[in-house]
Amino acid sequence: MKAHVSWDKDLTFTGTTDSGYKTVMDGNGNAISPMESVLVAVGACSSVDVVDIIKKGRFNITACECELEAVRADEPPRVFTKIHAHYKVSGEGISEKALARAVQLSAEKYCSVMLMLTGNVDITTSYTLV
Repeated sequence: MKAHVSWDKDLTFTGTTDSGYKTVMDGNGNAISPMESVLVAVGACSSVDVVDIIKKGRFNITACECELEAVRADEPPRVFTKIHAHYKVSGEGISEKALARAVQLSAEKYCSVMLMLTGNVDITTSYTLV
């Protein structure tokens, strides 16, 4: 995997992945910040796992949302100290047990973004079956 980041102006940068996708990031609040990108990546990565695990269990999932809340250190470097991911999942026939298992497997085994942060960030999860 490769990526390229180029400075556009002020504190705005464009990141391009080797798959050709582009993301604009900014340090002044004019676009998503790099830290916001990390937080969104946590939610997206783990949500991919949750949806995939639920589907593999032959459940009919119709929606999955991940609400994230993070706490950052007060002093530089202002790293994340805590992240909480709350999943809201709906579908037909999905059991509480199946959803709990999917969230746990994502957080503990499959989500590479979460696992990359493990040991440095206190990551917690919760879920609601809608």
